[in-house]
Parts: sequence; structure tokens; C-alpha cells
Amino acid sequence: MGSPVRVLAEATPVTRDRYVDLLRVASLAAVVLGHWLMAAVTPDGVGNLLAVVPALQPLTWLLQVMPVFFFVGGFAHALSYRSLLRKRPEGSADSAYAAFLRARLQRLLRPTMVFVLVWGAAALLIQLLGGGGGLTGVTLRLVTQPLWFIGIYLAMVAFTPPLLRLHERYGWGAFAGLAGAAAAVDVLRFAAGVPYVEFLNFAFVWLAVHQLGFLRADGRLGAGPGLHALRRPALLAGGGLITAVTLVAFGPYPLSMVGMPGEKVSNMAPPTLALLCHGLWLVGAVELLRTPAARLLARPRAWRTVVAANGVAMTAFLWHLTAMLGVYGAMLALDVPLPEPATAAWWAQTPLRLAVAAALTAVLVAAFRTFERPAPTAAAQGHGPLAALGATLCLLGVLGLSMVGFAGLLEGRTALLIAIPVTAPAAVAMTLCGWLLVERAGRGRGVR
Repeated sequence: MGSPVRVLAEATPVTRDRYVDLLRVASLAAVVLGHWLMAAVTPDGVGNLLAVVPALQPLTWLLQVMPVFFFVGGFAHALSYRSLLRKRPEGSADSAYAAFLRARLQRLLRPTMVFVLVWGAAALLIQLLGGGGGLTGVTLRLVTQPLWFIGIYLAMVAFTPPLLRLHERYGWGAFAGLAGAAAAVDVLRFAAGVPYVEFLNFAFVWLAVHQLGFLRADGRLGAGPGLHALRRPALLAGGGLITAVTLVAFGPYPLSMVGMPGEKVSNMAPPTLALLCHGLWLVGAVELLRTPAARLLARPRAWRTVVAANGVAMTAFLWHLTAMLGVYGAMLALDVPLPEPATAAWWAQTPLRLAVAAALTAVLVAAFRTFERPAPTAAAQGHGPLAALGATLCLLGVLGLSMVGFAGLLEGRTALLIAIPVTAPAAVAMTLCGWLLVERAGRGRGVR
């Protein structure tokens, strides 16, 4: 009998789109590598390498690959929800929605809740003992920031059924509507100066990218063998890139596709039309590579690597900043010199720092990977409204925690979540309650 990864890889149906699994892993790996590279840590605090060396900002057009992850999510969500609808009796869309939320969020929320509870307990203990200053305080604030991605992903899962119905009725028109809404928001923001309207693009931009995944699920992006099939991805990549470059060159948009400290306008928070166009060119580019990648993934060793990585990808994403900041903390504790960022000595030290951060991440993955394994599910009559309420609480809690962090727990530190002050304990409580509601709603009344 072989290893679990080998068994799972060999049991993969021939109909599975293996390239989607590769894109999921590769996009998260690119984000992790980008975070490690951009961190410019000194004894005085944590900065951003892109702010120290602005000439490196064009690299964000390659390393900002979150649009690819959300695009892949749309593809997977369409297949999953349609499969549940086919298996359930006619008229049981409410039950299918609850089961869909539980199934899609389980591998996301279980490792996330463990991460939140472990760090919450550690932060409380550190501050009760009088710590929390220096790099420790920065760490308590920064480790939760990547949770914004999980909050956005929660919204995508929750909105999948209605947006999938729009897609099935209007096709490319549904995507165009969301993209047009994103453009209108930016016009109101930059030309008319309407306050707070920019936050609507957290929905319009990312849901538009997600909608492209629906189009791929229906084979409407056109990639495949033959030059004719490559035309639509090529147009998507070329048109997106040209438009993004034009918007950055002549519009109010910054060059960097990630947030920069102190900048008045960010392409990320909230997302802009320029970031949406950046996402279009990335989606087109990865679709152009689909055929050669499929040939690579037909090889057993390559596919086993992707299967193994997919089984721990979310755990690695959650803990990678912990590992990176742990490396820097150990260096400071051992009086290892920290060169000035972007100097020759700093670049010479970078490969070793990355290797140690990767090794520490592997240790954390080994410790927490079991929580990423999906629990068994049972067929049951789920409760759609209860599941929707749970998903909403999780969304608000995770986004709130990504903004407030764990620093200042004892002082009641707050951050604004949709104009409402939220503390870390309140954010954790919302996330936990929402997760429990999703679990209960997905199981239904008949499951103990």
C-alpha cells in the first residue's frame, strides 16, 4: 500500500482539471514568496522593500497573483454547487446552499480558527507578562493581515449561487456588468469625489474576477489545442495588460499592484479598476499556458507534488508570516546583524533567510496540517438562511481581525470595520460563532 498522497494521486479521475489545482498552489506560493521578499526588517521595525527600492515595484505585476486564486475559486465553486444541486431533490436549493457553504468553507475555516485561537492565546499571554513591544508588538499586529484574503474568499463562496444564476442567464454580460460597476465606482471616487464609494470595489473587482472562473467552467474562455482556441485568452491577456498600463500611466493609479506605506491611493485596499485589468491579463496569461501545463501534470511525479502541496496550502499560507517574523526575531535575539534593506549584504543574506523561513513554515505545517483535512460530511436537509448568517459573521470577523490584529489586546485596541469600531476579541467571537452556525446549518437537523 502506498503513501496517502500517492493513493490520492493515482485515484484522480481522468476528467479532473489538474491545471486548476496547480494554479491554486502556485498562486499561494507566489504570495508567500512575495511577502518574504518584501519584508524589510530592521531593529527599528518592519518596512516594505518596494518603498525602499521603488524600481522593484514592476515586480508586483508578476507577484500579485491573488486574482488567479480567486479566478480558480470561481471555477471550483461553479462545479461544486452544480454537483450538489444535481444530487439533491428538485426544489432543495436551500439545502444545497447550506451544504455547499459547509463543504467549501470547512477546509478554509478549520485551519483559520486554529490559527486565530493559537495566536489569540499567545498574544494574551505575552501581554499579561508585560511583553508586546518592539518586533513582538509588530508581529502581533502583522500576522493577521493576510486574513483579508480569507474574508474576501468567504464572500465569494456566499455569493456563488446568485452570481452563478446571473452567469447562466447572461454569460459574459454578467462579468461585464460587474466590471462596469467597478469602473463606475472609480469614476465616482476620482472624478466626483464621492466619499466611501471606493469600498464597493471590494465586491465588484473581486467578484468580477471570480465570474471569470464561471466562464472557464463552461468552456467559454476558449483555451485548448489549436491556435483558434487561444484567441480569447490572448485577447484577454493583451487587452488587460494594455488597459492596466494605460490606466497607471495616465490615470490616478499607482504603479504597484500591492499596497504601499504612506501612499494616498492603493490599487489593493480598496481594489481599483487598474487591479481588475491586471487580473484580466494574468487570467489570460495562465490560460495560454494550460495545454503545456496539462502535459506536465500528466506525469505521475509532477501530479503527486501538486496533490501533496494542495493538502497543506492553506496551512502554509496562514503561518508563513509567523515563520518569517520568527526568523527575524531569532536573528535579533542572537545578535545576528541585520543589514540595511536592499544593500549588498542584505541581498547576500536573503537566500539563507528564505531557506530558514521555508523550513520553519514546514515545521508549522507539520504541526497544524491535520486541521486542513476535511471532516466527513453527511447528507442532510440543511438550513440556507442560517448558513448565510454564519458566513456573514465569519466574513465580518475575519476582516475585522485582519485590520485590528492582536496587538493592544489589554488596551482595547480597535479598528474601523464598515465605520464600526471592532476589537480583536469581538472579531474572534464573530468568526467563531459564524463558523459554528455554518457547521450546524450544513449538517441539518437530522445529524448529531
